[in-house]
Amino acid sequence: MQDLMIYEDFVKEIKALIYKRQYEAMKAVNKELLGLYWEIGEEINSQQKEKGWGKSVVEILAKELQLEFPGVKGFSAANLWRMRNFYLNYHENAKLAPLVREISWTKNVIIMERCKDDLEREFYLKIVRKFGWTKDVLINNLENKAYEKYLLNQTNFDETVPEKYRNQAKLSVKDEYNFDFLEMGLEYSEAELENALTKNIKAFLHELGDDFAFMANQYHLVVDGEDFYIDLLLYHRRLRCLVAIELKIGKFEPEYAGKMQFYLAALDDTKKLADENPSIGIIVCKSKSRTIVEYALKTTDMPIGVSTYGMYNSLPENLKNLLPEPEEIASRLEVLEELP
Repeated sequence: MQDLMIYEDFVKEIKALIYKRQYEAMKAVNKELLGLYWEIGEEINSQQKEKGWGKSVVEILAKELQLEFPGVKGFSAANLWRMRNFYLNYHENAKLAPLVREISWTKNVIIMERCKDDLEREFYLKIVRKFGWTKDVLINNLENKAYEKYLLNQTNFDETVPEKYRNQAKLSVKDEYNFDFLEMGLEYSEAELENALTKNIKAFLHELGDDFAFMANQYHLVVDGEDFYIDLLLYHRRLRCLVAIELKIGKFEPEYAGKMQFYLAALDDTKKLADENPSIGIIVCKSKSRTIVEYALKTTDMPIGVSTYGMYNSLPENLKNLLPEPEEIASRLEVLEELP
């Protein structure tokens, strides 16, 4: 029996080693491929500038390459133009040029073509690299304006979350959530909203972020013989903490922060495991006054974020004007490198 267990451990170690080397090989191949595309883009740009060639040279080059390398994908005229733009967009940017070589060509193209400036590109490049987003997850976050919502989020995490986890915690809370996947009427109760989210839990967790796991709705707490219920209780794998969510179908009220603080204190005292981090709370409302939220969170000593939800695909115009200045955005993006 003992020999069998030793053999099984040996097999697991070999499998793990193979997976590790396969992953490293894939990374190396990807880096070489991106280096090739970079050089092709550089050469196309150089020849066009030097000889004044127009678009036709790329069309001809594409046909020649496809004839020479019939089994190799990626040499269409459209992709050759993308290689040229890839080089032009990043060759003078010392910060982003190394980053682009660490994610796949497909994700690079999506970021390059859908992001309006280098700061937004930096955000998605770093997040894709850090969390290994798939193409579909990346597209979903772009469509849901994750970059803008990350910059706008309102939390008190600077004062209440340990520095080691602070930036990851901020990233886990959006300023606004897109509930387009729900089929709700014009009028509905908080219980109906909660039930709809629970029934669509996969879409809900996808909107929150891939690190969240569902634990329960109407999570029961007993404090001094009295019953209390948290609308939704989740767990965040990277933060290794419980996440309490309260749903409100109206505007944010200051007393919501006090109630959430009570829930978090109770969770930490009665439910948090010894090796877990302190619980965080997210209050999700239909609307909020940003000033009232700021004052409400100033008086709380538990980590709380306040978000809104909507059922549309674009960032509201009134929020676009609240985005930070480029210098402030750049400083916030720097901290993404420090995420655990």
